[in-house]
Amino acid sequence: MSKRKWGLFLVITCFIAYFFLPKIYATVTQKSVGSMPYVLEERENVAYATFAGGCFWCMEPPFEKLPGVYEVVSGYTGGHIVNPAYNDVTTGETGHVEAVIIAYNPDVIDYQALLEVFWRQVDPTDADGQFVDRGAPYRSAIFYHNEKQQQLAQESKNELDASGRFDQPLVTEIKAAETFYSAEDYHQDYYLQNPVRYEYYRENSGRDKYLDEVWGDDRIVSPEVKDGGATLLHFTKEELRLHLTVEQYYVTQEDGTEEPFANEYWDFEGEGIYVDLISGEALFSSIDKYDSGTGWPSFTKPLVEENIVEIEDRSFFSVRTEIRSKLGNAHLGHVFDDGPEPTGLRYCMNSAALRFVPKEDMEAEGYGEFLNLFK
Repeated sequence: MSKRKWGLFLVITCFIAYFFLPKIYATVTQKSVGSMPYVLEERENVAYATFAGGCFWCMEPPFEKLPGVYEVVSGYTGGHIVNPAYNDVTTGETGHVEAVIIAYNPDVIDYQALLEVFWRQVDPTDADGQFVDRGAPYRSAIFYHNEKQQQLAQESKNELDASGRFDQPLVTEIKAAETFYSAEDYHQDYYLQNPVRYEYYRENSGRDKYLDEVWGDDRIVSPEVKDGGATLLHFTKEELRLHLTVEQYYVTQEDGTEEPFANEYWDFEGEGIYVDLISGEALFSSIDKYDSGTGWPSFTKPLVEENIVEIEDRSFFSVRTEIRSKLGNAHLGHVFDDGPEPTGLRYCMNSAALRFVPKEDMEAEGYGEFLNLFK
């Protein structure tokens, strides 16, 4: 075999190993561990929603990004055996479906909003699975936790069925919620733990192509939420974990990075300012925002330099300059020297660390001193 063929062979081998060996390892080891019942806490300001939409890896991100969502957990429900393992469920013999359970604050986001997001993640006309994942464990379903949810779910299904958006009737089941079993740890937040493998799977699953064709510009919804804009500085880490979305906590408290081109502000063009999610400190202005082509909101300079802190970041085998908020001490992003004039800088931020205050709301929210920028 020639050196060129040997090289090609090695590249292909490495590619296969990177994507598939972890799955083989999981099949042999982790999948035999089984699941545990998810405990629903009965306390104020906590409600639950359970949705099945095929691969639960793909059902976590859209809900975890929503304000008012405490957590999203992947798991199994609707079956007839206790503590099922992944390899049991995928046989189709246990009766379970892959699903997610969502703990949310009904005073911030309502169940109707969650339903709107759910319908935009699935093919509700497919009774035999979802996209590349075939079989009963991957069928779509809504599991209601009370009569009100049942009523709202049925109404939303009827409205969507009558809208004419789909050529075939909707077959998504609406069923009473049963015991929900949290899936093995390696399934939780898979898109954050294994971003490359997740993106490879998702891109080739056919999900996004289908949803784009069906929903077009209506695919991404921004549900109405109650947001008083109050400071979160007095919150402990544990309280922040409950108040913020999973992604907001991951970015601001664990120095994470959100997905490019799939975040709230990367292409947002509204007039106003961006403030720190935790402290409310004024950070950036829409006047200094530009399209950097990176998929993250980018600015040429901060609005108030005193409100940001620069820290040397030596992670990922490189030296970068991290940007944090002064009072909130939240991770915001990084600054690079490849920006446009007049500063030559690119403040590459995470939408999940920011809150946008529209120009018309700035006075009422205490940011009137910056209104002269928009005259």
